[in-house]
Amino acid sequence: MGQGRRKDFGEFTAKLEKHIEKLPDYAQRAQEKLQRYIPPSEQGSSSRPAQSRPVQPPRPRPPMPQMPAMPKISQQLTSMASGQIPVVAEAKAKWARWNEPAAKLERQKRRTSRALTFWILLTILCGLYAFVAGAGLLKAGQADVLQAIAGGAFTVIFGTFGVKSGLRLRTLKRTVLPAAPAAPPPLPPARSVARAPMERLVESEASLAELLRQLSQPTSLGTMPVSEIAVADARTTAAEAAQALRGLAGRIQAIERGRDSAPERERGALDAAIKQLREQLEDGLDGYGGLVAAAGHTVAASSDGMTSSKESLSDATDKLAGLAMALRELS
Repeated sequence: MGQGRRKDFGEFTAKLEKHIEKLPDYAQRAQEKLQRYIPPSEQGSSSRPAQSRPVQPPRPRPPMPQMPAMPKISQQLTSMASGQIPVVAEAKAKWARWNEPAAKLERQKRRTSRALTFWILLTILCGLYAFVAGAGLLKAGQADVLQAIAGGAFTVIFGTFGVKSGLRLRTLKRTVLPAAPAAPPPLPPARSVARAPMERLVESEASLAELLRQLSQPTSLGTMPVSEIAVADARTTAAEAAQALRGLAGRIQAIERGRDSAPERERGALDAAIKQLREQLEDGLDGYGGLVAAAGHTVAASSDGMTSSKESLSDATDKLAGLAMALRELS
């Protein structure tokens, strides 16, 4: 067994020596194959040793064309991502402007003015025709009388239409459009802690407006549920309180923006301030809700002639007035 292993090792050594002897031949063949891929102008320099070759600086690459700024495309992509396609949004805006009461009134005025001008022109032409025919300037004999009568009839008809158009135009010019309702103020962003309280405030405002509207109308018995002064006082106090609450919500949003851009070590104190203001905002909404509840009780008890609910409305109004004053000082 030992002799067999020695024999195999000897054969391996002989083969290895044979390949080592052929290494120069392998190198020469590789050089010949390499010469086929080198241009003729560089074949002479390829035979030089690597150390004697001059180092050629790398060829400068052509500058890459810069992409143009595309602010409009980015704005369009942003609007599409938010669900507002520019073309659709523009069409909606035009349609809204077309349906505005002021725009409709202006179109009616223009149409009526054109109709008035048209009837006035026809009346003048028919009047001239009747005058010429009646004066015998057409030289048509007995037909002049019939033409004059026809011209006079058309003059009266077209004049009547002109008078109607003039009266309608006068009425349109005296028309006073009702004041457009004020657009509701925008709500805070969804990530803001003031978003939910402001949504609650919007709902409370709608409920209170309806309740106060009912309190300002006489009941089936012909009596007023509460005095007009109390209703006006409650409405004014509610508007002042809502404005103070929105001012406090705006302050919370400002602190939130400052917290987002502040260093990490400063955000804890800002979070504590936001939390405190959020509690004050909730207290203000509770006071506003107390006024809504008092107005609801007053509406429910108005048919029975109870006075306790009327007094509770006045008390809730006074409490909300004091709360609104404190909120204005905070905001």
